[in-house]
Amino acid sequence: MKKIFLLGALAAAGTQSAQAVDIKAGDWTVNVGGIVNAYYTQVSCSGDAVGGLALAGKGLGCGGESNRTTIGNGLLPNGLVTSASSRQGDYDVKALIGIYNATATDSAIAANSGVDVRQAYFTFGNAEMGTVKLGRDNGIFGANPIFGDMTLIGSGAPVQATQRGRVTLGHIGAGYSYVGYYGQIAYSAPKSTSGIGFDAALVSPVSDTPIVAAATYSAKNSPQVQAQVTYAADGFKGWLGAKSQKFSSTTPGVNDFTMSAVELGLSYQAGAAGLLANFQGGKGLGVLSDADQGDVKAKNYFVQATYKPTEKLKLGLGYGISKNDDNTVGTGGLKSNANLTAGMYYSLTSAISLVGEVGQTRSKGFNGGEAKMNGVSVGGIIFF
Repeated sequence: MKKIFLLGALAAAGTQSAQAVDIKAGDWTVNVGGIVNAYYTQVSCSGDAVGGLALAGKGLGCGGESNRTTIGNGLLPNGLVTSASSRQGDYDVKALIGIYNATATDSAIAANSGVDVRQAYFTFGNAEMGTVKLGRDNGIFGANPIFGDMTLIGSGAPVQATQRGRVTLGHIGAGYSYVGYYGQIAYSAPKSTSGIGFDAALVSPVSDTPIVAAATYSAKNSPQVQAQVTYAADGFKGWLGAKSQKFSSTTPGVNDFTMSAVELGLSYQAGAAGLLANFQGGKGLGVLSDADQGDVKAKNYFVQATYKPTEKLKLGLGYGISKNDDNTVGTGGLKSNANLTAGMYYSLTSAISLVGEVGQTRSKGFNGGEAKMNGVSVGGIIFF
């Protein structure tokens, strides 16, 4: 069976093989599968108060406390994914819907009814023309680092303010920007014998969602554009991508601006050892979502090394840092977020992985202040 690809057209989340059920119905093959996970996370926060989206600060990192515990999702939510595929005439056709939900909330009696339909799209194409996708799915920009991050099946930065009612952050905002989910019309070129690939998408424009402040911009008549060129051969993969969107100001005294960002990265797998490195830079990247800090230039760096001493056990170390170049109102004084995570990932069965991670997240302010969040995460995930 294929590796499960969740959080983006079922993107490879680890070493597990999906045990999804295939049902034949006439010309269609219906596939039902999903994921469930839970992690005990314990964090402690110390240091200075740092403004803005300081992931290591007491407000976000520890949910307003000095120490906090949650048993909830890791970087992946729980999910049920259903797809149907068929060969119709000259075209391969597929439709997919992914429905997701969180494990932990702040109530033992309130209905846990928050449903996140991240994916709902269909595709058509063939080996000659490539593939066209229409619907809602993850973006192209930022997909490689998050889906290649070892903490995708763990927790990474166990930020408590997001874990309750949603998920932890991995290296989101501390190494790479979130891949995002959008309405889109996308095209993937046919697979080349030379290993070169090309993907592009017109994406429904989004407004800023600054989390700790009021929204400043709106999306109007210009779509967001994302595109990427890739090369893959003999365990190596490299990519060069970009995205752009105009943000229109809704606040007097604040100018319109155009988000423009580039991404460059590579991964290499040589036997038991793996390496991933990624860079993102530009204007309007945001911490947790597009332009959530406004018209700010920023850079994201992420590196990771993994090694499998046995067939079932993988060890890894990942470090990421996101830096703001400009001390603007939108940053709230935040200069950088960084996270270092060490993890162990054990395949108990072909479907179940047990995970243990330790790490530290640091947030620095332009005023010289620094906040620290130490965290530990222990739990597991099942793919079915």
